[in-house]
Amino acid sequence: MRASLISAAFVAAMVGFGSTVALVLAAAHALGATPGQTASWVLAISVAKGIGSLGLSWRHRVPVVLAWSTPGAALIAASKGVTMPEAVGAFLLAAGLIALTGAVKPLGTLVARIPDGIAAGMLAGVLLPFCLKGALAVKDLPAVVLPMVAVFALVRLRSPAWAVLAALATGLALGFGLGLAHLPATGLVLPRPEFIAPELRWDVLIGLGLPLYLVTMASQNLPGFAVMRAAGYEPPVRSALAVTGGLSGLSALFGAHPINMAAITAAICMGPDVHPDPKARWRVGVFYGLFWIGLGLVSPLVIAVLQALPPELLAAIVGLALLSPLTGALAGAFTPEPTRFAAAMTLAVTASGVAAFGVGAAFWGLVAGLALQGLERFRRF
Repeated sequence: MRASLISAAFVAAMVGFGSTVALVLAAAHALGATPGQTASWVLAISVAKGIGSLGLSWRHRVPVVLAWSTPGAALIAASKGVTMPEAVGAFLLAAGLIALTGAVKPLGTLVARIPDGIAAGMLAGVLLPFCLKGALAVKDLPAVVLPMVAVFALVRLRSPAWAVLAALATGLALGFGLGLAHLPATGLVLPRPEFIAPELRWDVLIGLGLPLYLVTMASQNLPGFAVMRAAGYEPPVRSALAVTGGLSGLSALFGAHPINMAAITAAICMGPDVHPDPKARWRVGVFYGLFWIGLGLVSPLVIAVLQALPPELLAAIVGLALLSPLTGALAGAFTPEPTRFAAAMTLAVTASGVAAFGVGAAFWGLVAGLALQGLERFRRF
């Protein structure tokens, strides 16, 4: 057994957890989750990722690396007027649609027919407000945020995957070192899963559940499958969608939003430095899954540390973590010339936060972009 299999899995798990857990906490806060529900959320989604990665890698003998939906967490964090039980109903809808996409081929075809530019425009509109809030944090807390940004920029020159984690470490050191944050007196306790009965509200299902499914498929699962193909592996598409959809549905009952295929962290686990024999690299998925289960068990300590930090510091971390996804989304939105204007409309409506009939901005941004693109096609016809 090569040590590189274990080290790659550890690095990938730490990068995935440390760089975006603050965004998950922001999503939980937006839904008014209690501390117990927040801890249950992080535990359930970590264990689901661990079991899914371990099981799929073991079964198919290829390295399958799962992640939580980072754009999905941003979408949830931007929601207003949604309670935790109502969000659980939306999570269940998104999970069911993910599983159906693997089982029902026409559904996958229908999703694939949404123009890439418009889908990317919706994602960019979801992410942009968080990056802007991160920039505004410099004004409120310059002594901490500016060094974080400097460390992020310098580390990114050498290792982009570690840049956010390095910025988080800098923020933690400065936050506690300058007396801006204090650890709670409570000791380490094991998290407990907390069942949350779903409540179904049609506007939340349409305004949160449907966009959550779309951004998870378009910005997470499809790139994740592409990363596997680029590394020389044939991704188990139907099996992966069935497993991630099923596990997402189960973990949703304990507060967690959907899991999906990983892209950035998957790339860490699939290179020749992990193992020279591509057929032996599947074991990294097993170790990755075990590390994620362990991270779920120690998540109360991580949550306590992050929640002790000033809100401006967390906003800066979230903004830095989403810069890379925002860059990719903007490139995807404006590269295809035929859908460029429709993508701009989608981005503008989504980023505005406008809501109508109780349905959130992401849905209306998608509707606006598709409608505008339809009119342009009709004119050309």
